[in-house]
Amino acid sequence: MSNLAAYIREVPDFPKPGVRFYDITTLMQDPKGFRQALDGMEKYVRSCNPDVLVAIESRGFIFGAALADRLNIGLVPARKIGKLPSDKISQEYTLEYGTDHVEMHSDAISSDQRVVVVDDLIATGGTVAATCKLIERLGGEVVGISTVIGLIFLPWQDLLKDYDVNFLISFDSE
Repeated sequence: MSNLAAYIREVPDFPKPGVRFYDITTLMQDPKGFRQALDGMEKYVRSCNPDVLVAIESRGFIFGAALADRLNIGLVPARKIGKLPSDKISQEYTLEYGTDHVEMHSDAISSDQRVVVVDDLIATGGTVAATCKLIERLGGEVVGISTVIGLIFLPWQDLLKDYDVNFLISFDSE
């Protein structure tokens, strides 16, 4: 999967000076690259034998929807605060510059469902960890986390040490 990196555009100083942004839109624009990413994610996700996928807003929705269709299972959105219309639960998480929240509908996960969390990239791990907490609060079991990119130079490994994390490609420096 290392050749997937060729499809990723690196944007320096975005969204602020000193940050290198790994842009997956160039991966999604190329049918071969996008299919290769989905194939790699599908292999891992299928091995987890999930009942449902939880996709994190917003780029996780793209991969999660395609994977849910391939596996013929349901998809649950994990959304930014204030975006869900029905009864919901919320989980706060820490950002390098403050805090944020992620929400899910309170009836989205059934007790004992096996769940894989899907997103495009793991950076600090805060959003993914908060999403896992929501799933567990609803009685689900997080059996895996699947992303295209893992930024291994950031300290998410400690935050997600209790979960099976799989990513297709990694970048090891800013």
